[in-house]
Amino acid sequence: MNFTACITVGLKDGMLDPEATTILKALNNQGFHVESLKAEQKFTAIFEATSKSDAHAQAVSMCEQLLANPVIQRYEIEVF
Repeated sequence: MNFTACITVGLKDGMLDPEATTILKALNNQGFHVESLKAEQKFTAIFEATSKSDAHAQAVSMCEQLLANPVIQRYEIEVF
């Protein structure tokens, strides 16, 4: 059965995010009053698994092996 995993990867709280800092400054310079901003990546993976829990486990493995650096990044997974 095919499952879709939506995976969001971003920096953990307290990590410096130069991309978001630069964009935040640009937004404020253009008149938008933004207090904080985080840059995140979103991945959508479609793959076969035997169950929803197996699909979630595979998505976790994808994150830990390639998509995220667990030392400095966090990830969220939604499987459907």
